Amino acid sequence: MRFALVGAAGYVAPRHLEAIRDLGHEVVAVADPHDSVGVLDRYFPAAAYYPDLESLIDDLRAGRGALDFVSICSPNDLHEHHIRLSLEAGAHAICEKPLVLDPAGLDRLERVEHASGRRVFGVLQLRHHERLLELRRRLLDPSNHSAEPHHVVMTYVTPRGAWYRDSWKGDPSRSGGLAANIGVHLFDLLLWLFGGFRCSTLHSRSDVRMGGRLELQRARVDWQLSIDGTDLPDSQSPDQPFRSLRIDDTEVPFDAPPDLHRAVYRSVLDGVGLGIREVRAAVELVHRLQRDPIEEDPGSRSQLADSGYAAVDSSVLHGATKAPLQ
Repeated sequence: MRFALVGAAGYVAPRHLEAIRDLGHEVVAVADPHDSVGVLDRYFPAAAYYPDLESLIDDLRAGRGALDFVSICSPNDLHEHHIRLSLEAGAHAICEKPLVLDPAGLDRLERVEHASGRRVFGVLQLRHHERLLELRRRLLDPSNHSAEPHHVVMTYVTPRGAWYRDSWKGDPSRSGGLAANIGVHLFDLLLWLFGGFRCSTLHSRSDVRMGGRLELQRARVDWQLSIDGTDLPDSQSPDQPFRSLRIDDTEVPFDAPPDLHRAVYRSVLDGVGLGIREVRAAVELVHRLQRDPIEEDPGSRSQLADSGYAAVDSSVLHGATKAPLQ
């Protein structure tokens, strides 16, 4: 398969390049307004470089061959435009999270999918995590069903320096805010594990942290997101993210293994990737959380540490319909 990749100078691009290479496919061209794309020498040194996706597509149309896929690792506010360009050029699109910032964009992309005969696939790699897959199987086992909803505490602290707020990531109109930029894959995980959204209460929202409560079909979730390193537990290395998912007082370890993007690509190439229908719920939820009014939580202080970090050892849990590519 012939791939192009947009956003080649970005943080996540090497994971995509590595996955494409390891699965035996080829990146023939990349696009990025910044020409710091020396990472290509490790993966696809023959790939052509373009300053934007439009000129890449125009050049390929002029005689350099058709594309099968475009992998999109550009800033969040450009995703919808880059997906549309890819589909209209006759390529399937594999796009980093969040797929779009506005749920209405999903409806627009569905229409372009239908007209082009090509597909859009989202990157929500936690659905491929073996421990989380097993947890989901257990949670969905009828013999484990309870009349009472699970009590879940989700905490994610991923320290970011001052550059974060000065870049596009710190501009909610471009990134979607913390819920979309660093939280969407975790909210997708919660929806995948515990069922659809019922209601939410937002307790805090700032440039560096957010927190609140979600009511899902099978769980009540207290959640916190932060990019402030002072919110890390004392035992945590200051240069490493902290992830905690506690279900009914049992800690579920789920540090991300390095091969999850490879699993995403394998699923897409096998015809079982996550399409617009599968990513919609998470896009709708983070869009809501970025706009909900803030309500004070009288029952607790707003410090992350109050969520509790004690880990309890346990063995704990993808889904899309088969759809062959055209």
